[in-house]
Amino acid sequence: MVPEKFLKWRKVFGKIKSERMLMRKIWDHAIDLKETFVPQKERIYLLSKDKRKEVQNFVEDQLRKGYIRPTKSPQTSLVFFVGKKDRKKRMTIDYIT
Repeated sequence: MVPEKFLKWRKVFGKIKSERMLMRKIWDHAIDLKETFVPQKERIYLLSKDKRKEVQNFVEDQLRKGYIRPTKSPQTSLVFFVGKKDRKKRMTIDYIT
């Protein structure tokens, strides 16, 4: 299914190569909150046991790959699930609440 001229790039798009983070660069940064920051109180939405497990698996997978790291922020973000055409659900994170 893949055109022959692209086969030389097969390794780059394989699971192992695609799940690694690039080396850290000098322009990588962190967002440090001011000492006076007060977190916004958000409504808590309960998730079903299956959805909580999905969120937990997602976070563990992203930590393992190095895509994310544990936060020190007192602010949280809303997580919810959006229906897709194939009737599956896609986890969505709302950073702007």
